[in-house]
Amino acid sequence: MHEFDPLDGAVLIDKSAGPTSHDVVDIIRRRFDIKKAGHCGTLDPNATGLLVIVLGRATKLSDRFMATDKVYQGSVKLGETTDSYDSDGELVSSLPIPDVTLEELNEIAESFVGDQMQVPPMVSAVKRDGVPLYKLARKGIEVERKSRLIHIYRFRFSVYQEPFAQFEIACTKGTYVRSLAHELGQKLGCGAHLSALRRIQAGMFDVSGAIPLEQIKSKSTADFQQLVIPYLKLVEMAKVPV
Repeated sequence: MHEFDPLDGAVLIDKSAGPTSHDVVDIIRRRFDIKKAGHCGTLDPNATGLLVIVLGRATKLSDRFMATDKVYQGSVKLGETTDSYDSDGELVSSLPIPDVTLEELNEIAESFVGDQMQVPPMVSAVKRDGVPLYKLARKGIEVERKSRLIHIYRFRFSVYQEPFAQFEIACTKGTYVRSLAHELGQKLGCGAHLSALRRIQAGMFDVSGAIPLEQIKSKSTADFQQLVIPYLKLVEMAKVPV
């Protein structure tokens, strides 16, 4: 019978805007003296919501949980294009917004549903020769990127109050939602960028079961252990042999 540490498992974090996904992992690792820890899918610094953190032996399950589908909620700002396709970037262009209705926005959103090849933006964590693209982008260097097959299950706008449009999207792993926001702006002819993004689901995990990072910082090790989804339960969820 295998012996498992109480900190072999996963914890669900509701990330706030600001820290990187790596920052969150590092904070937890240092706070509870955990040697091995990782996350199952990067969230951009300004993105919020569900971040699945795997600890100890559970780190070997990260690929399985990283491969799951995701659901996001967010908003797009029409009329402004940025170099990173989100609100973190430098303004590239500002154009008048055409008269557009919520129904028309959803017609365009529907055109994204299904399989498509997507090229990662230059401002991304994808690596080229071991160097993250965003580091090259900071130096003004742009390189050719390989397109990736992604799938959009649904993409729907719920509210439009110019210039902001709120949406929900369900997609496969590795989908750059800010690239979709950029493409939406190109189709409208006025440009657009992602102004907010929140991950609410990752596979079978939901943000409703997550705890804010700020609360984690004040937990004792014993209290933190109560939040950890045990390794054996994760194995069962991932359907892998022990």
